[in-house]
Amino acid sequence: MKKLLILSALVVSVAGVQAEESAFQASLTPDIAVHSKTTQINGLALSVWGENPQHALALGFVNGSTGDSKGFTWSFIANYSDSYTGVAWALVNISHERFVGWQDGVVNYSEGYFKGFQSGWVNVSQEFHGLQWGLVNYAENLRGVQIGFINVARNNPWFKEFPDKLATGFPIVNWSF
Repeated sequence: MKKLLILSALVVSVAGVQAEESAFQASLTPDIAVHSKTTQINGLALSVWGENPQHALALGFVNGSTGDSKGFTWSFIANYSDSYTGVAWALVNISHERFVGWQDGVVNYSEGYFKGFQSGWVNVSQEFHGLQWGLVNYAENLRGVQIGFINVARNNPWFKEFPDKLATGFPIVNWSF
């Protein structure tokens, strides 16, 4: 009976490792995990530090989402993603290519396209469409509204017309459409 259980567990483990998708992931690091970091997770990911393409609920200390991922990612320390649609909550949220949804944290940073809502102490985005709400808000190209103590939109035409007479930001509220 003991040999049958061990054999069954081995077969299930091998089948799970070879699968391209899984409903569950648990990881200590991206390389020390139930499934490889190329396996798409469609369900729940629990991680100390995890990194997978996912359509999932990801809970952990550091959550990484690769490829075109979506869902809800909540982390004690940081969330990072290539392309993400959904909600990301952590002390630090970083998106590289595209983010659509809501980032909430102390620092939110988007290198590429962002559409949605950023709420935090410091919000930074290259191409931002939506609402930034924080102490410091910065966007290279803003199509929306910033509400905070310091708000900077580099593409605001008002700043281009009067670069020597006005600061490159506004307190309380800023917008560009």
